[in-house]
Amino acid sequence: MKVLFISSGNSGQISPIVKAQGISLKEIGIEVEYYLIQGKGIWGYLKNIPSLRRYSKMKNIDVFHAHYSFCGFAAALAGCNPLIVSLMGSDAKGNFLFKFCIKFFKRFFWSHTIVKSQDMIDSLGIKNASIIPNGVDLNQFKPDEKNLCREKLGWELNKTHLLFAANPTRWVKNFNLVEKAFNSINDKNIELHTLVDVDFGKMNDIYNASDIVLLSSYWEGSPNVIKEAMACNKIIVSTEVGDVKEVFGKTPGTFLSGFETIEFRDAMHQAIDFHSNQLSGRGRDRIKELKIDSINIAKKIQIDYQRILKK
Repeated sequence: MKVLFISSGNSGQISPIVKAQGISLKEIGIEVEYYLIQGKGIWGYLKNIPSLRRYSKMKNIDVFHAHYSFCGFAAALAGCNPLIVSLMGSDAKGNFLFKFCIKFFKRFFWSHTIVKSQDMIDSLGIKNASIIPNGVDLNQFKPDEKNLCREKLGWELNKTHLLFAANPTRWVKNFNLVEKAFNSINDKNIELHTLVDVDFGKMNDIYNASDIVLLSSYWEGSPNVIKEAMACNKIIVSTEVGDVKEVFGKTPGTFLSGFETIEFRDAMHQAIDFHSNQLSGRGRDRIKELKIDSINIAKKIQIDYQRILKK
């Protein structure tokens, strides 16, 4: 089976999340090629339609798989068929017109739709979509010796390190909440780190160098940060977004919070106390229990591919 991934690529590179999914599909025997859409905004995507149409006709593709709604719109208008579209968290939080466009294309153009969580289905008001979160590569993300990772990164060994695992300039990630909660703790022995232009290949070291991972987003689908941190057995504080509550379950070292500063600060205090008692998370076992590692997720996607080909 040959699948064409259609994804945004303004940097000239495919996103790590989409690339990781492609790699996992290759590992179960599916041939994956990539078409990167260059352009921003709806008009930038629409300009890719003629070249995408030509490319799709040149290749013997069995299934087209677009990632994010705009790529799904462009692929449909380029005549890509059969077409599966994976919607991400941001796709579910647009305005009424944007959601209407998703419903319209889903009904008349897309062969099948994948979302990341039940929350996305509820937000979009759609039916007959598969809930398949992004998987986590347990070979890439795994526990490692903390001080060794800190020495690689130049972090002080004897402090408590908190990681806000996103770029603080991205509004949806709600860094303001973390910053206010952190400042209210006012402890010089605790440091807060953020991610700006970080090589994805260094993320395992960054997780393992950290004591506590923080996620404060206004919304998510099924955040990879949570699953990657859990695969490294990290202590985690997160707002209740996407499927985080379901993924956490009753895993020791995971703490949910609301969006008020005092709530997030209290959850951070609980996480710091948990760490102070020399306890660690048990998220890796939870990932295995839920079977949301990359290979199991790839097999679920393969089933959707086979289903639409039979149609």
